[in-house]
Amino acid sequence: MTAVTVPTVPLATAGGTVPVPLLGLGTWQARGDEAYRAVRTALDLGYRHLDTATMYGNEAEIGRALADSGVDRDELFITTKCPPDRLGQEDATLERSLRDLRLDRVDLWLVHWPPHGEDGSVRMWERFLVARERGRTTAVGVSNYSPDLIDELVRATGTGPAIDQVPWSPTDHDPKLVESLRDRGVVLEGYSPFRRTDLDHPTLARVADAHGATAAQVVLAWHLGHGYVVIPKSVRAERLASNLASVELDLSAEEIAAIDALGS
Repeated sequence: MTAVTVPTVPLATAGGTVPVPLLGLGTWQARGDEAYRAVRTALDLGYRHLDTATMYGNEAEIGRALADSGVDRDELFITTKCPPDRLGQEDATLERSLRDLRLDRVDLWLVHWPPHGEDGSVRMWERFLVARERGRTTAVGVSNYSPDLIDELVRATGTGPAIDQVPWSPTDHDPKLVESLRDRGVVLEGYSPFRRTDLDHPTLARVADAHGATAAQVVLAWHLGHGYVVIPKSVRAERLASNLASVELDLSAEEIAAIDALGS
């Protein structure tokens, strides 16, 4: 099999940047042997970016798959997330994730969604910054945060997230949010790229036909064309391969603009 080169985007760290592959594997709802097999298959196909979370309950299976794969650690980009109900238990939560994943650090640790309470987000974010300083995570970020909530973190600590992971698809496309995150130096990462997308939409069908591709591949290529990180979830080998092949689909500026219009 010919190796597929996934493009990357720089992600801010304490001492510079680290490249994050624009296309990764999401693992939400993948459990047990299914999660193990999906990750092993993905790694064999050439995926190097994996996304999980404490609440997914699959970090141990992912850790076993990573260990059994034989892929060099330096080739991997591993993300996990801390749920807001672990406020005050952040350090122990990350250490448990690291044990389950069989890693001495993750590449990216995210606040899964904003904690409740007046200063909950800031208190959790302060522990994330400490974990980064200790080398337990290379970069830190958030998920499901608005620009205003990101600004609260910056005002309190002087440091903003490297990434904001949000639900994203052509239907969700919001140029104002894109610009707001870009102005703050925050990379946009999209999850659930297909859930709110009408894969039968004529625009997607037309672009797919023009390239001999599927509508799902077009959606992923649209993310990559914009420089958005995207983490589609699948446990099926054929879908994993199809999603990865989207990196070789080069959309024109006109095609990207037509897909952008689906969000208007």
